Amino acid sequence: MSGTLKDLELRQLELIAQANRERNEFSEHFEVLDKPLSWADKGIDTFHFLKNNPILWTSAFAALAHYKPKLASKVLAIGWGAMKLLKSAKKLI
Repeated sequence: MSGTLKDLELRQLELIAQANRERNEFSEHFEVLDKPLSWADKGIDTFHFLKNNPILWTSAFAALAHYKPKLASKVLAIGWGAMKLLKSAKKLI
């Protein structure tokens, strides 16, 4: 019985070492994407932060409307069109 147990323990150690090697080989392929994915993750976090704090973007738009009304009207038109587009795309999906 102890011989079988020793064989199983050796096999377990071999499999752990093999899994570590394969994990390292796999991660080498994705090192190139690490920096772009971190930027995308930061962008998503920023989007969620702004989505959860509407007073921030509302205040920013109010300041823009006060100092640059023509630009604010263009931003509003583009934003409104984007929202309508997103809502219609959501209905299709």
